[in-house]
Amino acid sequence: MRVLGIETSCDETGIAVYDTELGLLSHELYSQVKLHADYGGVVPELASRDHVRKTLPLIQRALANAGSTAADIDGVAYTSGPGLVGALMVGACIGRSLAFGWQVPALGVHHMEGHLLAPMLEDERPAFPFVALLVSGGHTMLVRVDGIGQYQMLGESIDDAAGEAFDKTAKLMGLDYPGGPRLAKLAEQGQALPELSFPRPMTDRPGLDFSFSGLKTAASQAIAKQPTTGHSDADIAYAFQQAVVDTLAIKCQRALQQTGLKRLVIAGGVSANVELRRQLEVLTAKLGGQVFYPRNEFCTDNGAMIAFAGAQRLQAGQSEDLAVITKPRWPLDTLPAVSLPAVSFPAV
Repeated sequence: MRVLGIETSCDETGIAVYDTELGLLSHELYSQVKLHADYGGVVPELASRDHVRKTLPLIQRALANAGSTAADIDGVAYTSGPGLVGALMVGACIGRSLAFGWQVPALGVHHMEGHLLAPMLEDERPAFPFVALLVSGGHTMLVRVDGIGQYQMLGESIDDAAGEAFDKTAKLMGLDYPGGPRLAKLAEQGQALPELSFPRPMTDRPGLDFSFSGLKTAASQAIAKQPTTGHSDADIAYAFQQAVVDTLAIKCQRALQQTGLKRLVIAGGVSANVELRRQLEVLTAKLGGQVFYPRNEFCTDNGAMIAFAGAQRLQAGQSEDLAVITKPRWPLDTLPAVSLPAVSFPAV
Protein backbone atom coordinates (compact mmCIF):
# COMPACT_ATOMS: atom_id res chain seq x y z
CA MET A 1 0.00 0.00 0.00
CA ARG A 2 1.38 3.41 -0.98
CA VAL A 3 0.34 6.32 1.25
CA LEU A 4 0.72 10.08 0.95
CA GLY A 5 1.32 11.70 4.35
CA ILE A 6 0.60 15.36 5.15
CA GLU A 7 1.76 17.12 8.35
CA THR A 8 0.60 20.70 9.05
CA SER A 9 -0.01 20.77 12.81
CA CYS A 10 2.14 23.80 13.64
CA ASP A 11 4.96 25.60 11.83
CA GLU A 12 6.37 22.93 9.54
CA THR A 13 4.85 21.61 6.32
CA GLY A 14 5.84 17.97 5.93
CA ILE A 15 4.93 15.70 3.03
CA ALA A 16 6.02 12.09 2.44
CA VAL A 17 5.24 8.99 0.41
CA TYR A 18 5.48 5.67 2.24
CA ASP A 19 5.08 2.21 0.75
CA THR A 20 4.33 -0.71 3.08
CA GLU A 21 6.48 -3.02 0.95
CA LEU A 22 9.27 -0.67 -0.16
CA GLY A 23 9.47 1.69 2.82
CA LEU A 24 9.89 5.46 2.73
CA LEU A 25 10.09 6.65 -0.87
CA SER A 26 10.35 10.41 -0.38
CA HIS A 27 9.85 13.15 2.17
CA GLU A 28 9.80 16.93 1.90
CA LEU A 29 9.86 19.50 4.68
CA TYR A 30 9.45 23.25 4.77
CA SER A 31 10.12 25.07 8.04
CA GLN A 32 8.51 28.40 8.90
CA VAL A 33 11.23 29.38 11.38
CA LYS A 34 12.23 32.53 9.47
CA LEU A 35 8.58 33.57 9.14
CA HIS A 36 7.99 33.51 12.90
CA ALA A 37 11.45 34.61 14.08
CA ASP A 38 10.55 38.31 14.27
CA TYR A 39 7.69 37.49 16.63
CA GLY A 40 9.66 35.22 18.96
CA GLY A 41 7.18 32.37 18.51
CA VAL A 42 4.60 30.83 16.23
CA VAL A 43 1.81 33.13 15.00
CA PRO A 44 -1.11 30.76 14.24
CA GLU A 45 -2.68 32.81 11.43
CA LEU A 46 0.64 33.23 9.63
CA ALA A 47 1.33 29.50 10.05
CA SER A 48 -2.01 28.59 8.46
CA ARG A 49 -1.50 30.91 5.50
CA ASP A 50 1.97 29.56 4.84
CA HIS A 51 0.68 25.98 4.87
CA VAL A 52 -1.83 27.03 2.19
CA ARG A 53 1.02 28.26 0.01
CA LYS A 54 3.43 25.39 0.55
CA THR A 55 1.42 22.16 0.88
CA LEU A 56 0.45 21.48 -2.75
CA PRO A 57 3.89 22.30 -4.25
CA LEU A 58 5.51 20.00 -1.69
CA ILE A 59 3.05 17.23 -2.52
CA GLN A 60 3.96 17.55 -6.19
CA ARG A 61 7.66 17.39 -5.34
CA ALA A 62 7.26 14.41 -2.99
CA LEU A 63 5.30 12.46 -5.63
CA ALA A 64 7.91 13.23 -8.29
CA ASN A 65 10.80 12.22 -6.04
CA ALA A 66 8.99 8.99 -5.16
CA GLY A 67 8.57 8.22 -8.86
CA SER A 68 4.82 8.23 -8.29
CA THR A 69 1.70 9.82 -9.71
CA ALA A 70 -1.76 10.21 -8.24
CA ALA A 71 -2.68 6.85 -9.79
CA ASP A 72 -0.05 5.13 -7.59
CA ILE A 73 -1.43 6.42 -4.28
CA ASP A 74 -3.63 3.97 -2.36
CA GLY A 75 -4.46 6.20 0.60
CA VAL A 76 -3.95 9.63 2.14
CA ALA A 77 -3.01 10.30 5.78
CA TYR A 78 -3.02 13.75 7.32
CA THR A 79 -2.52 15.11 10.82
CA SER A 80 -5.89 15.90 12.38
CA GLY A 81 -4.63 16.75 15.88
CA PRO A 82 -3.37 17.80 18.31
CA GLY A 83 -2.11 21.15 17.02
CA LEU A 84 -3.15 24.61 15.88
CA VAL A 85 -6.69 24.32 14.55
CA GLY A 86 -6.14 26.58 11.52
CA ALA A 87 -2.96 24.79 10.50
CA LEU A 88 -4.63 21.41 10.98
CA MET A 89 -7.56 22.48 8.79
CA VAL A 90 -5.24 23.21 5.87
CA GLY A 91 -3.73 19.73 5.79
CA ALA A 92 -7.04 18.02 6.57
CA CYS A 93 -8.94 19.82 3.81
CA ILE A 94 -6.23 19.22 1.22
CA GLY A 95 -5.74 15.59 2.24
CA ARG A 96 -9.45 14.81 2.31
CA SER A 97 -10.03 16.54 -1.04
CA LEU A 98 -7.20 14.68 -2.75
CA ALA A 99 -8.45 11.36 -1.41
CA PHE A 100 -11.94 12.13 -2.71
CA GLY A 101 -10.62 13.14 -6.13
CA TRP A 102 -8.32 10.12 -6.34
CA GLN A 103 -11.03 7.81 -4.97
CA VAL A 104 -8.83 6.36 -2.25
CA PRO A 105 -9.40 6.12 1.53
CA ALA A 106 -8.26 8.90 3.85
CA LEU A 107 -7.44 8.95 7.54
CA GLY A 108 -6.71 11.60 10.13
CA VAL A 109 -3.59 10.71 12.14
CA HIS A 110 -2.80 11.57 15.76
CA HIS A 111 0.27 13.81 15.71
CA MET A 112 1.82 12.23 18.80
CA GLU A 113 1.24 8.71 17.50
CA GLY A 114 3.28 9.81 14.50
CA HIS A 115 6.13 10.84 16.80
CA LEU A 116 5.80 7.67 18.86
CA LEU A 117 6.14 5.46 15.77
CA ALA A 118 8.89 7.54 14.10
CA PRO A 119 11.67 5.20 15.36
CA MET A 120 9.98 2.45 13.32
CA LEU A 121 11.33 4.23 10.23
CA GLU A 122 14.86 3.19 11.22
CA ASP A 123 16.59 -0.07 10.36
CA GLU A 124 16.98 -0.85 14.08
CA ARG A 125 13.51 -0.53 15.52
CA PRO A 126 12.02 -1.45 18.90
CA ALA A 127 9.78 -4.47 19.35
CA PHE A 128 6.59 -4.16 21.36
CA PRO A 129 6.11 -3.67 24.26
CA PHE A 130 8.17 -0.63 25.26
CA VAL A 131 8.01 2.60 27.25
CA ALA A 132 7.92 5.79 25.19
CA LEU A 133 9.02 9.24 26.31
CA LEU A 134 7.32 11.76 24.02
CA VAL A 135 9.00 15.08 24.59
CA SER A 136 8.48 18.17 22.48
CA GLY A 137 7.53 21.84 22.61
CA GLY A 138 3.91 20.99 23.32
CA HIS A 139 3.99 17.62 25.07
CA THR A 140 5.90 15.66 27.69
CA MET A 141 4.49 12.23 28.45
CA LEU A 142 5.45 8.69 29.35
CA VAL A 143 3.45 5.95 27.68
CA ARG A 144 3.45 2.18 27.90
CA VAL A 145 3.13 0.88 24.33
CA ASP A 146 1.96 -2.71 23.80
CA GLY A 147 1.13 -2.22 20.13
CA ILE A 148 -0.20 0.38 17.72
CA GLY A 149 -3.18 1.96 19.45
CA GLN A 150 -2.47 0.03 22.67
CA TYR A 151 -1.34 2.93 24.83
CA GLN A 152 -1.39 3.34 28.59
CA MET A 153 -0.59 6.82 29.89
CA LEU A 154 1.95 6.60 32.72
CA GLY A 155 2.65 10.28 33.30
CA GLU A 156 2.60 13.71 31.67
CA SER A 157 3.41 17.33 32.36
CA ILE A 158 0.95 19.17 34.56
CA ASP A 159 2.10 22.54 33.18
CA ASP A 160 4.86 23.45 30.71
CA ALA A 161 6.23 20.79 28.39
CA ALA A 162 10.00 20.27 28.48
CA GLY A 163 10.49 21.81 25.06
CA GLU A 164 8.33 24.76 26.05
CA ALA A 165 10.49 25.31 29.15
CA PHE A 166 13.61 25.24 26.94
CA ASP A 167 12.10 27.83 24.59
CA LYS A 168 10.85 30.15 27.34
CA THR A 169 14.16 30.04 29.22
CA ALA A 170 16.05 30.73 26.00
CA LYS A 171 13.84 33.76 25.42
CA LEU A 172 14.63 35.03 28.93
CA MET A 173 18.31 34.72 28.02
CA GLY A 174 17.80 36.77 24.87
CA LEU A 175 18.43 33.89 22.47
CA ASP A 176 16.84 34.03 19.03
CA TYR A 177 13.84 31.89 18.06
CA PRO A 178 13.72 28.90 18.06
CA GLY A 179 15.40 29.11 21.43
CA GLY A 180 15.47 25.50 22.63
CA PRO A 181 18.12 24.20 20.22
CA ARG A 182 20.14 27.40 20.71
CA LEU A 183 20.10 26.97 24.49
CA ALA A 184 21.25 23.36 24.11
CA LYS A 185 24.10 24.50 21.86
CA LEU A 186 25.09 27.20 24.36
CA ALA A 187 25.08 24.63 27.17
CA GLU A 188 27.92 22.79 25.43
CA GLN A 189 30.19 25.72 26.38
CA GLY A 190 29.09 25.76 30.03
CA GLN A 191 30.34 23.90 33.08
CA ALA A 192 28.91 22.50 36.28
CA LEU A 193 29.13 24.93 39.19
CA PRO A 194 28.27 23.78 42.74
CA GLU A 195 26.52 27.04 43.57
CA LEU A 196 24.48 27.00 40.34
CA SER A 197 22.08 24.11 40.59
CA PHE A 198 18.41 24.06 39.63
CA PRO A 199 15.72 21.80 41.14
CA ARG A 200 14.71 18.47 39.59
CA PRO A 201 10.93 19.04 39.83
CA MET A 202 8.66 16.31 41.24
CA THR A 203 11.49 13.78 41.57
CA ASP A 204 11.31 13.89 45.37
CA ARG A 205 7.91 12.19 45.39
CA PRO A 206 6.37 9.07 43.84
CA GLY A 207 4.75 9.23 40.44
CA LEU A 208 5.60 9.78 36.78
CA ASP A 209 4.11 13.23 36.13
CA PHE A 210 6.29 16.21 35.21
CA SER A 211 6.34 19.91 36.03
CA PHE A 212 8.73 22.39 34.42
CA SER A 213 7.22 25.82 35.17
CA GLY A 214 9.06 26.09 38.49
CA LEU A 215 12.34 25.20 36.84
CA LYS A 216 11.81 28.02 34.36
CA THR A 217 11.22 30.39 37.29
CA ALA A 218 14.46 29.25 38.95
CA ALA A 219 16.32 29.94 35.72
CA SER A 220 14.80 33.41 35.43
CA GLN A 221 15.99 34.21 38.96
CA ALA A 222 19.52 33.05 38.12
CA ILE A 223 19.49 35.23 35.00
CA ALA A 224 18.33 38.26 37.00
CA LYS A 225 21.19 37.76 39.51
CA GLN A 226 23.92 37.55 36.86
CA PRO A 227 25.29 41.07 37.53
CA THR A 228 25.95 39.96 41.12
CA THR A 229 26.96 36.32 40.66
CA GLY A 230 28.91 36.72 37.44
CA HIS A 231 27.54 33.45 36.07
CA SER A 232 27.82 33.24 32.31
CA ASP A 233 24.92 32.50 30.00
CA ALA A 234 26.63 29.25 29.06
CA ASP A 235 26.84 28.09 32.68
CA ILE A 236 23.17 28.91 33.28
CA ALA A 237 22.21 27.09 30.09
CA TYR A 238 24.26 24.08 31.20
CA ALA A 239 22.63 24.02 34.66
CA PHE A 240 19.16 24.36 33.17
CA GLN A 241 19.67 21.62 30.58
CA GLN A 242 21.08 19.24 33.18
CA ALA A 243 18.06 19.81 35.42
CA VAL A 244 15.64 19.02 32.58
CA VAL A 245 17.59 15.99 31.37
CA ASP A 246 18.10 14.61 34.89
CA THR A 247 14.37 14.95 35.57
CA LEU A 248 13.42 13.16 32.36
CA ALA A 249 15.98 10.40 33.03
CA ILE A 250 14.77 9.84 36.60
CA LYS A 251 11.17 9.51 35.45
CA CYS A 252 12.17 7.18 32.58
CA GLN A 253 14.01 4.93 35.02
CA ARG A 254 10.94 4.81 37.28
CA ALA A 255 8.70 3.98 34.30
CA LEU A 256 10.94 1.13 33.16
CA GLN A 257 11.18 -0.29 36.66
CA GLN A 258 7.44 0.12 37.27
CA THR A 259 6.49 -1.68 34.04
CA GLY A 260 9.32 -4.21 34.09
CA LEU A 261 10.16 -3.33 30.47
CA LYS A 262 13.67 -2.95 29.07
CA ARG A 263 13.07 -1.03 25.84
CA LEU A 264 12.74 2.76 25.86
CA VAL A 265 11.73 4.97 22.93
CA ILE A 266 12.29 8.73 22.93
CA ALA A 267 10.63 10.84 20.25
CA GLY A 268 9.59 14.42 19.58
CA GLY A 269 11.69 17.52 19.03
CA VAL A 270 13.58 17.34 22.34
CA SER A 271 14.63 13.76 21.61
CA ALA A 272 17.33 15.25 19.36
CA ASN A 273 19.02 16.70 22.45
CA VAL A 274 22.50 15.15 22.63
CA GLU A 275 22.76 15.16 26.42
CA LEU A 276 19.33 13.56 26.82
CA ARG A 277 20.30 10.75 24.44
CA ARG A 278 23.59 10.23 26.24
CA GLN A 279 21.99 9.94 29.67
CA LEU A 280 19.25 7.61 28.50
CA GLU A 281 21.74 5.38 26.69
CA VAL A 282 23.73 5.07 29.93
CA LEU A 283 20.54 4.49 31.95
CA THR A 284 19.12 1.74 29.73
CA ALA A 285 22.51 0.03 29.50
CA LYS A 286 22.68 -0.15 33.31
CA LEU A 287 19.19 -1.63 33.38
CA GLY A 288 20.10 -4.19 30.73
CA GLY A 289 17.90 -2.56 28.13
CA GLN A 290 18.14 -0.33 25.08
CA VAL A 291 16.99 3.10 23.95
CA PHE A 292 15.62 3.83 20.47
CA TYR A 293 15.07 7.17 18.74
CA PRO A 294 14.54 8.47 15.21
CA ARG A 295 17.21 10.22 13.16
CA ASN A 296 17.32 13.98 13.81
CA GLU A 297 15.27 14.93 10.74
CA PHE A 298 12.40 12.79 12.04
CA CYS A 299 12.53 14.13 15.61
CA THR A 300 10.82 17.38 14.68
CA ASP A 301 7.44 17.46 12.90
CA ASN A 302 7.60 15.71 9.51
CA GLY A 303 5.44 14.02 6.92
CA ALA A 304 7.27 10.69 7.06
CA MET A 305 5.95 9.83 10.52
CA ILE A 306 2.39 10.71 9.46
CA ALA A 307 2.63 8.65 6.27
CA PHE A 308 3.99 5.69 8.25
CA ALA A 309 1.44 5.86 11.06
CA GLY A 310 -1.37 6.38 8.57
CA ALA A 311 -0.22 3.46 6.42
CA GLN A 312 -0.45 1.06 9.38
CA ARG A 313 -4.04 2.05 10.10
CA LEU A 314 -5.15 2.30 6.48
CA GLN A 315 -3.64 -1.12 5.78
CA ALA A 316 -5.65 -2.48 8.71
CA GLY A 317 -8.85 -1.22 7.07
CA GLN A 318 -9.37 1.99 9.05
CA SER A 319 -10.55 5.09 7.16
CA GLU A 320 -12.91 8.03 7.58
CA ASP A 321 -15.88 9.45 5.69
CA LEU A 322 -15.99 12.77 3.83
CA ALA A 323 -16.27 14.90 6.97
CA VAL A 324 -13.19 17.01 7.70
CA ILE A 325 -12.58 16.76 11.44
CA THR A 326 -9.69 18.31 13.33
CA LYS A 327 -8.96 17.72 17.00
CA PRO A 328 -6.72 20.41 18.56
CA ARG A 329 -6.93 18.39 21.80
CA TRP A 330 -6.95 14.62 21.41
CA PRO A 331 -5.92 12.15 24.16
CA LEU A 332 -3.48 9.59 22.81
CA ASP A 333 -4.96 6.71 24.79
CA THR A 334 -8.35 7.05 23.06
CA LEU A 335 -7.04 5.70 19.75
CA PRO A 336 -8.31 2.31 18.52
CA ALA A 337 -5.88 -0.58 18.41
CA VAL A 338 -4.43 -2.02 15.21
CA SER A 339 -4.05 -5.78 15.02
CA LEU A 340 -0.39 -6.75 14.84
CA PRO A 341 -0.67 -9.05 11.79
CA ALA A 342 -1.66 -6.00 9.72
CA VAL A 343 1.47 -4.07 10.64
CA SER A 344 4.51 -4.20 8.37
CA PHE A 345 7.85 -2.50 8.89
CA PRO A 346 10.01 -2.83 5.75
CA ALA A 347 13.56 -1.56 5.69
CA VAL A 348 13.95 2.11 4.89
